[in-house]
Amino acid sequence: MHPSDPSVSPSPGGVELLRAEELSHAFDYPLFDHIDLTIRENEKVAVIGVSGSGKSTLLHILATLLKPQKGTVRLLDSDIYSLTPKEQLAIRRYEIGIIFQFHYLFKGMSGAENIEIATLLSGTEPDRALLERLGIERLMQKRVTELSGGQQQRVSIARVLSKRPRLIFADEPTGNLDDETAHIAMDAVFEHIEKVRGALFLVTHDERIANSCDRVYRLDHARLERVR
Repeated sequence: MHPSDPSVSPSPGGVELLRAEELSHAFDYPLFDHIDLTIRENEKVAVIGVSGSGKSTLLHILATLLKPQKGTVRLLDSDIYSLTPKEQLAIRRYEIGIIFQFHYLFKGMSGAENIEIATLLSGTEPDRALLERLGIERLMQKRVTELSGGQQQRVSIARVLSKRPRLIFADEPTGNLDDETAHIAMDAVFEHIEKVRGALFLVTHDERIANSCDRVYRLDHARLERVR
């Protein structure tokens, strides 16, 4: 633990699923320095902060998508940036799910086909009850380009949950949703985490959604500080 940042200590108990140590990263300017973070099973951790503070970059680093300039990330007891590309791919396919802010659905396919591809690659089956809960069961045969932004976001969330990942990384997952639908979607994510004894790392501007997590941090002036 970095001595100047005691607020980023893990909660006691539970199996450790993710540990980041001494993370530092910069583009044209420093984004963050000396970040330490541990997440255990059944924990939901949120990070808030202004645009450009580095929240999404931190998520990409923790989720195997961007190697940090300094520091290490251990995910499910593996140093992910010491793994081969094939080993990293296996973790992405079977162990983690990433809900992106801009969906990244296959535009030429239907909602059903997007979900079927994810379940095929991860060896799971589509969950009709989940589609009904998210209010998208009747939209599955429509092409992604025929869906609204909010509908696409719900398909994206269903695609990730259908993989049954242990860890979920979510970047502004409710940004295109109204309040009621946002809470329905996040309740589905939270219940999934409990069911698989997994963990959630959430980046959001919505402090109401953030405050429903177990821990809340603010990324500001290159530091990650716990606020709740």
